[in-house]
Amino acid sequence: MADDTKILLSENEIPTHWYNIQADLQWPLEPALHPGTKEPAGPADFAPLFPMELIMQEVSKEREIEIPDEVRDIYKLWRPTPLFRAHRLEKALGTPAKIFYKYEGGSPAGSHKPNTAVPQAYYNKAEGTKRITTETGAGQWGSALSFACNQMGIECKVYMVSASYKQKPYRKSMIETWGASVVPSPSPDTQSGRAILAANPDSPGSLGIAISEAVEDAATRDDTKYALGSVLNHVLMHQTVIGQEAIKQMEKANAYPDMVIGCVGGGSNFAGIAFPFVPDKIAGKDIRFIAVEPEACPTLTRGEFAYDFGDTAGMTPLLKMHTLGHTFVPNPIHAGGLRYHGMAPLISLMVANGLIEPRAYHQKTVFDAAVLFAQTEGIVPAPEPSHAIRAAIDEALICKETGEEKTILFHLCGHGHFDMSAYENYFSGNMVDYAYPEAEIKEAMSSVPVV
Repeated sequence: MADDTKILLSENEIPTHWYNIQADLQWPLEPALHPGTKEPAGPADFAPLFPMELIMQEVSKEREIEIPDEVRDIYKLWRPTPLFRAHRLEKALGTPAKIFYKYEGGSPAGSHKPNTAVPQAYYNKAEGTKRITTETGAGQWGSALSFACNQMGIECKVYMVSASYKQKPYRKSMIETWGASVVPSPSPDTQSGRAILAANPDSPGSLGIAISEAVEDAATRDDTKYALGSVLNHVLMHQTVIGQEAIKQMEKANAYPDMVIGCVGGGSNFAGIAFPFVPDKIAGKDIRFIAVEPEACPTLTRGEFAYDFGDTAGMTPLLKMHTLGHTFVPNPIHAGGLRYHGMAPLISLMVANGLIEPRAYHQKTVFDAAVLFAQTEGIVPAPEPSHAIRAAIDEALICKETGEEKTILFHLCGHGHFDMSAYENYFSGNMVDYAYPEAEIKEAMSSVPVV
């Protein structure tokens, strides 16, 4: 299958277990801290927000956790997902490198997000939850959770970052098609939203603000829980079905990656493709992991590794992670899913210990790569994974210079069909690059609590 364009698996090859990287890392995670006492948080502290099964998965050290049959049955709507060999992109670049990409855009929501939305809705249903709240940046997570809640018969409310709500009106329509309600954040529906609107009626919003609203909503209702689309350990673990499938597919292609590349906002899609390969690295395999973010939200490349709140209002537990400060409000670049002030603690820990290489790009060069990819491979990519495409192209061009026949694997975590306004902005010449000013990072970091 070395020269095939698509490497496919059958439905009986969908993974039966999620892979939990906490079992294999030599560095233990620092505990989450209670936002009030700043003491280690226990299961009871998370119980108002999450079902107990997800809380147990969050702290589990078991290497494998079984995927429930009902979840696997829903996975069959789009899993296994294809692995592509990018023959046409390789030819256009004139590179000796082999480029593969795992494509998650065929899911109902058009991205990797349902891989965790479905189990989160499943475990909530099992514990009797009637309603779930959440935030969404670009709208992909909100779409995925509304789909999952529809499958499980659970009411869903989505707080969507205002900048994206305006940029991507059809994401709103998609969310509503699956029966959920969606409002722009900050909104007048919560105390935290009203406070921000009072201070700045034109606030573009942020994921931190939207999280504050969703958490407040859930915490003030007995019938409601909260769901998060990235960052937390159990969310990253649910995504490892991606990398597990990719390992089987690379074996069928008689190939093994020299590097695995993914974009990072909160970290879930990168973890999904990369984490299942990490045990090989720990065992001595020569493989690189490259995490790519926007210069406009440079969490890993310019943030600090420190305890911080996951939301703007300071209601969530404190997590040890790379952060730009929880009061950070990002520029409304088009990669809405990558505009988060923090990073998954697991990925932050691995970056701090040199296991993952962080990299940042401006958005115009990212869209250069996206257009080249669309013109060669045919798929119009979302702005978020286009960061991974940019890095993959750059690595392939290095191979062109050196003559090395390296194998590159990157994650194309979603299509760009709802992002055409971003492409229109690019083609019109109106797109501008934006690097977040150091002074504003320092100002936001001043809000980070001392632990």
